[in-house]
Amino acid sequence: MSGRTHRVQQHRSALPGVEAMTLFSDHAFPRHAHDELGIGYVLSGAQRSWSVLGQVDAQAGDVIMVNPGEMHDGHPLGGPRRWRIIYFEPSLIEGLLAQEATVKDWTVKPVARDRMLAADVARLFARMDEESLLVCLMRILDLHEVRGKRPAPASPSVARAVRRLDDAPQASHPLAELARHCDVTRFQLLRGFAREVGTTPHAYLLQRRVRLARRLLAAGKAPADAAALSGFSDQSHLTRVFARHYGVTPGRYRAHTGRRVDDSG
Repeated sequence: MSGRTHRVQQHRSALPGVEAMTLFSDHAFPRHAHDELGIGYVLSGAQRSWSVLGQVDAQAGDVIMVNPGEMHDGHPLGGPRRWRIIYFEPSLIEGLLAQEATVKDWTVKPVARDRMLAADVARLFARMDEESLLVCLMRILDLHEVRGKRPAPASPSVARAVRRLDDAPQASHPLAELARHCDVTRFQLLRGFAREVGTTPHAYLLQRRVRLARRLLAAGKAPADAAALSGFSDQSHLTRVFARHYGVTPGRYRAHTGRRVDDSG
């Protein structure tokens, strides 16, 4: 990322299962997914991203959201953008909404132009408490929910491929072997997977591995151990992929959780 604008500040949270960040960056994030629910807002600049609703733009003042497991990316529009984002473990959301819904039963919109919600999210970022989170969730459920669950892969072959990759992301999955497992040709699998999932099987496997590595790092594993346990060839491979997806290196993510991180390479 040398020569580019990229600054990340990670913030402490009193809530368990929560990660909060402020970013100022012109980094283009590739398509990937998070295990957590993400809620944030754009402070300045603008970005274009792929989402559950297709391509969307977000500008200063907009609330940005991403569902657990939702494939998305992020590209700057006209220069660096600054945004704040909070990631919540699904179990935390499910516990808070036990009598209303679960994170598996509803889908949030990727962008909301809602000044009141933006103010609520800013308050949540400042206070990081359950009451502020509930206020945000109730407004999101009332006004910014996409009705119905996110669609799963429609074809049995793609669904089987996704399950196989999800079950063992650390294992090797050559395309030919994966296609045989799904009873289709390599071309059929590639075409169907890209159409229904939004990326190739190899790219999906990489982002599953990097999500596993992120959990291992958060649990205290050293980057070299996280790389080996999540299926990367070595630590440098993990570092390249992790930085591309999350904007920080594995070492800095592990060492600076809750402290300032300024990662420019």
